[in-house]
Amino acid sequence: MGAEEADIYALWGEPLAGTAEQIATITELAAAAGRPAPTFQVAFRPILGRTEEEAWEKAYATVARIQDRTKGGAQLTRRHKLTDPENAGSQRLLAVADQGERHDRALWTVTAAATGGAGNSTALVGTPETVAAALMDYYDLGVRILSARGYDLLEDAREFGREVIPLVRAEVARRDAERPTSVPA
Repeated sequence: MGAEEADIYALWGEPLAGTAEQIATITELAAAAGRPAPTFQVAFRPILGRTEEEAWEKAYATVARIQDRTKGGAQLTRRHKLTDPENAGSQRLLAVADQGERHDRALWTVTAAATGGAGNSTALVGTPETVAAALMDYYDLGVRILSARGYDLLEDAREFGREVIPLVRAEVARRDAERPTSVPA
C-alpha cells in the first residue's frame, strides 16, 4: 500500500543493508504501480558526546533510565507493551537488536530492545561528526528526510541542531554540487 499510495515512506533506524532492501522493494513496487518511488525518511534517536567515550557513557545512562522506568514490566505508554509487538516495524527492530547491539557506523539497538521495539527507538551514538557521517550513510542509500528526536527532547534537539545539522547540510550540499545535473545519453 505504501508503494502504491505514499509520497513519503517512513522507516525507523535499522542497519544499512536492511534499509537498502526496503528502499529497493518499495521502489520496485512503486514502479510496478506506475508511480515514482516515494521520498524515503528514516528516524533515529541521536545520543551525542564531545568524545566517543562520552557519547557511549550517555548511551548507557539513557538505557538505564529506560530500564528503571520499565521495571517489573511497566509499559512505556498505554498503547505500547514491552513484549510481543503487533506491528512489523517493531518486530524488525527487536530482530535487529537480537542480532547485536551495534551495527554499521553508529547504530545502537539496546534502546530498541529496552523499549520493546517502540517506534523510533534505535539510536545513533557518537560525536557529532560520527552521527553526521552515519546519517550520510543513509543519504547515500537514497534517504532524503533524516529525522531525529533525542531521549532528552529539548536538550538533545538543541545539541543536534547546533552540532549535527550544520555538518549534514554542508555534506549534502557538497555531494549535491558534485553530482552531475544530467546523465549523458
